[in-house]
Amino acid sequence: MNGVDLSRVHLRALHSFQPQELHVAKAHRQVASLSNESSPSTSRVQEKGELFSIFSFLSWKDSNGLGSGFGFLLVSSQHRLLHLHAMEINHLLILAIIASSLFSIMAGKVDSLESVPDLEKAMYLTIDGYPCVRLLNLSGEIGCANPGRGKVVAPIVRFKNADEKLARSSAVLVSLDEMKNFFLRVSKDLNFAQKVAGVLVESKAVVQNDLPGFSPVEKFPQAEFAPYQKPSYEWNPAGSGIMWDRYNFPVFLLSKNSTLIIQEIASKNEKSNKAYPVDVAEFDLVMQTTKIGTHDSETCLKEQSCLPLGGYSVWSSLPPINVSSLKPPKPIILVVTSLDSASFFRDKSLGADSPLSGMISLLAAVDALSHIDGVNELRKQLVFVVFTGEAWGYLGSRRFLAELDMGSDVVSGLNITLIEQVLEIGSVGKGSREGATNFFAHVVGESSGAKEMLNALQGACDSLGSERIKIKVANNSNPGIPPSSLMTFIRKNLSASGVVLEEFNSAFMNNFYHSHLDDSSNVNSTSIVAAASLVARTLLVLAAGDSQSSTPVLNSIKINVSLVEELVGCLLNCEPGLSCGLVKDFITPSSICPNHYVGVFLGPPSALLYPAYVDDTSRFVWNFLADRTSIPTDNSSSCTGECSNPGEVCIRPERDGKGICVISTTRYVPAYSTRLKFEAESWHVLPANASDPMGMVDPIWTESFWDTISLRVYTVQSSAYDRFILLGGVAVTIAAYIAIIAARAFFTKALKHD
Repeated sequence: MNGVDLSRVHLRALHSFQPQELHVAKAHRQVASLSNESSPSTSRVQEKGELFSIFSFLSWKDSNGLGSGFGFLLVSSQHRLLHLHAMEINHLLILAIIASSLFSIMAGKVDSLESVPDLEKAMYLTIDGYPCVRLLNLSGEIGCANPGRGKVVAPIVRFKNADEKLARSSAVLVSLDEMKNFFLRVSKDLNFAQKVAGVLVESKAVVQNDLPGFSPVEKFPQAEFAPYQKPSYEWNPAGSGIMWDRYNFPVFLLSKNSTLIIQEIASKNEKSNKAYPVDVAEFDLVMQTTKIGTHDSETCLKEQSCLPLGGYSVWSSLPPINVSSLKPPKPIILVVTSLDSASFFRDKSLGADSPLSGMISLLAAVDALSHIDGVNELRKQLVFVVFTGEAWGYLGSRRFLAELDMGSDVVSGLNITLIEQVLEIGSVGKGSREGATNFFAHVVGESSGAKEMLNALQGACDSLGSERIKIKVANNSNPGIPPSSLMTFIRKNLSASGVVLEEFNSAFMNNFYHSHLDDSSNVNSTSIVAAASLVARTLLVLAAGDSQSSTPVLNSIKINVSLVEELVGCLLNCEPGLSCGLVKDFITPSSICPNHYVGVFLGPPSALLYPAYVDDTSRFVWNFLADRTSIPTDNSSSCTGECSNPGEVCIRPERDGKGICVISTTRYVPAYSTRLKFEAESWHVLPANASDPMGMVDPIWTESFWDTISLRVYTVQSSAYDRFILLGGVAVTIAAYIAIIAARAFFTKALKHD
C-alpha cells in the first residue's frame, strides 16, 4: 500500500475521543533517532548508518484547525553530507524550539516530545490481544503468521456477513458470531483469502447459553488415536476444524477494551468517503519457520527454528510408596485427569470444563481422602496422575507409559503390571442442570474389573443420599469411549479395566470444547463438588473393599466446597488468578492470568526431582498433591531444594525460600512425543515403530520461534500529503537556516561597529 510508511498519525485512546492528530512525514526508510536527554536545548543530532534525506516536519492541528506547534528533525549520515558548524546546529535547534513554543502558547497548550519513546507513544496506539501462532507437524503447518519476513499493514474494515466482498487488502474485524463462517470461507474462497491481510477477532461479555457452539477442533478430536475405527462419529457436534488449517496472515483475539477501540476505528473508516486518511493495523507476527523456510516438524527441528510441544505431568500416591519395603506391593488403582487445553489463540487456553473441571475434581477428592483414617491399611494403592500434553497427541499419557516400560527413575515405585483399574475424570463441570446432577460412566469392555468399578460408582452415588446426583452407564450404541487418556492405556493392550467419568452420554455437552470461550462461566462449581464426592467415595470402595467402606465410613468423606470454589477462581480466572492465596502458598507464579496451553519443551527432558523449567500449573499441582498425600516427618526441617532423607520431598520451596521436608511420593514426568529424542543439544525425530501404535500416527507437534509479537494502529495519509509535508518541512528549515545566517551576519557587523 503506497505511502503507508511515510506518514503516521497517532490515534488517541478512542474512549476519550480526543480530536487532536499528529502527522509525521518521514524521508525515505527510517526516522532518525531523537536524543534521549531530557533537556531540549542539549539535544544532539544522531548519526545513522544509512543514507537518509535530511528533514522531517512535525505539525499538530486541533479540532479548530489551529496550528499548535511545529518542529523538525535533522538527520545526518556517516557520509557527513551536512558540514554544519556545531554552533550553527545549536542555533538552528534553539530557533526551532522557540518557534515551536510560540506556536504552542498561541494554541493554549504545550506538548512535550523529548525522546524516541515519547514520539512513538504519540504516533502509535498499541493494541492488547492474543495471537494465533504457527504450529507444525510431520505433514505441514497449521495456525497463523505473517506471510513474509516483514510487518503487515492494512486498513481496518468490518466483516458484516459471509457473502461480503473485500475491495482491497484489509485487516478484517470479525465478530465472535461470524468467526466460524469467516474462516470456513477463507479456506474455500481463494480470491477472498488473498484480500485478507490480517484478522482481528472481537471479544465481548459472553453468556454461553446465548451463543451457538464454537469449537475450532474436529467433530471427533484426535480420532487417529482412537482404539476403534469410527472417524465419522461426532463426539463434538460443534466442531468446525478451523484450527487445523494454515492461514497465511496474522490473527489476533482482541481484549475487551481493545475491541471497543477497533470497533470505533472500523466505523470511522466505514463512514469516510475518501481513500485517505485511513486508519490501519500493523501486525508483527513473523515466525522463524517462515524466515528460514522450514514447513514441517522434522525440518524445523533440524534447523532449530522450532521446539516440540510438551511439559511435565505430575503423579502422586496415597499413602506414599515405600520403595525399600520388603512387603509385596499392592495392586494399583490409577486415577487420571489432564491439565492442558487448546485454543485457536495460544495464550487464551483456559479449558475450564474440558479438562480443568476434572482436574479440580481430582484435587478436591485427594484433599478429602487425605483426611480419613486408615489409608495405610487400604488393600490397594491409590495413584493419582495429572497429565499434560493430552490435547496434542496424548503426549503425557504416552510418555508416562513409556517411562513405566523403561522403569525410569521418574516412575520409581510404580510397576505397570500392578495397575488393575484406571479411573479417568473427564469433563464434569456442566453435569448440574435444572436441579439435577448427572454423570455418565464410559466403560471399557465387560470384564469383572469393569463391573467392580461400575458397582463402586453406584454404591458411592447411593451413599450420597441425594436423588439429585445420579450415575448412569453410557449408551452401548456409542462406538467406544470418548476422546480421553484412557485410549492410550487401551492401545497399550493393558489388562487393566477402565472407566471414564463424564458429564455427557453420547456427545460433548461443552459447546466450546478447546476454544477460548471455555472459561469459568462455562462450569458450575456445584457439579465439580458432586463429581469430587463421587470420585472420592468410589476410590475408597475400590481400595478398601466392601467390609471397610460402610456408609458411615463413606459419609466421613467431606469435600471442601470452599477449596473447589477457590481452585476455580485461581485456575480459571484472571482475578484473582494465580495470585490467589492458595497458589501463592505453594509457588511464586510467573504470571497472574492462568493459561493451560501445554507450551514447548525447553532444554533436555529432566529426570530430576525438581526440573528447571516447569509451568505454573504443573508446579502448583505438584506442590498441592505432595502436601495432601504427605506424611509429616518427626523433625520437619526447612529446605530450599532437595531434602537429605530418602523418601522426602521439599514442598513450598518458592515461598520465601522456606520450604518444608515431608514424606511423599510425588514426581514430575516429562511429557513429549515418544518419537522424539534429545541428543547432542537438539531434538531428533525417531523412525516409526510398529510396537508403538500411537506413535505410528503421532503428528509430532512443534511450535515456531518468533522474535516479537505486536499489534498497533495508526492513521495513514496519502503519498501526496506526505510530499507536501516533507517539502513544507524542508522550506521551513531552509528559511530558519537562512535567518540564522542573516542574524549572525547582522550581529557580527554590529559587534565590529561597536
